[in-house]
Amino acid sequence: MLETLNPLLRAARAANSVAFALQGFFLAVILTELPQQRDKYGLTDTLIVAAVAMISVLAGGGSITAEKIALHSSSRTSLRIGLLLIAASGVGVAFSPNKIVLFIALGVYGVAVGIVDAGTNMQAVFIQHGYGRFVLSSFYAAWSGGSIIGALFVSAFEGLDVPLWVSILTASAVVLAGAVAAGPRLLGTDAAEAGPAEQEPITSVPTRIFLIFGVVLALAFAIDFAVGNWSALYLTDVLLSSSWAAALALAAYQGASLLGRLTGDMWVRKYGPRAVVRGASVVGSIGLAVVVAAPAPVVAIIGFLIAGIGLPLIAPLCFSETGQLTSGRGLDALIARLNLFNYAGTLVGGVVVGAISAGANLRAGFAVPLLFALVLIGFAQVFHTRTGGTGAPARAATEHASLDE
Repeated sequence: MLETLNPLLRAARAANSVAFALQGFFLAVILTELPQQRDKYGLTDTLIVAAVAMISVLAGGGSITAEKIALHSSSRTSLRIGLLLIAASGVGVAFSPNKIVLFIALGVYGVAVGIVDAGTNMQAVFIQHGYGRFVLSSFYAAWSGGSIIGALFVSAFEGLDVPLWVSILTASAVVLAGAVAAGPRLLGTDAAEAGPAEQEPITSVPTRIFLIFGVVLALAFAIDFAVGNWSALYLTDVLLSSSWAAALALAAYQGASLLGRLTGDMWVRKYGPRAVVRGASVVGSIGLAVVVAAPAPVVAIIGFLIAGIGLPLIAPLCFSETGQLTSGRGLDALIARLNLFNYAGTLVGGVVVGAISAGANLRAGFAVPLLFALVLIGFAQVFHTRTGGTGAPARAATEHASLDE
């Protein structure tokens, strides 16, 4: 039983936190280096949008690849391969001689993102099952911390006038070193996939409840991606702020996200998933309403900060609740497929907000994530009222069965 492997669980939790942080770190490096890539390769804004969309689409393929690897071997193997692919893709980006090779390297990175996203969440749910209590939010806090470090990393290297290829190559080396150090400490097959439902077919999981959690996950990531992509432009184009002030919008959101995720496990254990999702959605809705109505940049920044306190807590709770529907290798497959909704959400958050903004303006565009946050309030009802089921997948599936009738 996982419950008896406390030293192993603690080591796996630390290792998986490192993996989450490495994912956030390198994604921040890639995204914040896009302006430099644009200048180096003469990329148009359309090509940049295409690159981001390509990464999201290929990440979906990576998530399915992670499922295949995990079913054949283990989630640990899947995650380690994904991290190594991220490091390799970084080398390709660093030494790309032209935009064609650059897009190929970014394509490899997209696949790697999907593998790592699925692998880290598989491991996180198995580890949570072992702990018997909610700990998933702490992993997402590690991702937020890694993304902040990645942005600061790029800022420091830019300030020192370090060449672009050196910056990306150094970031790849950080990922490689972290993967080598953390990989062996992740949960192996004997402690993770060898659960009581190892041979349970994924079709035994209630389809409707799985799809509901998928929609909730998609909405949460759509909001997150909309803030990440459009917050700075909203402040500069609509509220006429300076570029340095516009950058504070995302910084406020990410900083609040880190704080919320660091304390999220405590809130879930105290009040239960349903209350936390409902509260997070309400707080997020208030924050986004402030953003949409903001008359000045400082008000919008406060709105993004409020939204960041609550909304980023919802994604880990989706994986936690879905993880109670099965275990063993069936859980690997279920988490990998749920992770696909992540990328559907990012595409919606980018395309829909962008399309409305092109037709009207970004103030109208941000009404879309506000609407999504309001919808999430209603979806809170499908979550458990307490956290007692984190270690009991079969019982959780039974409790949810009425939703599939």
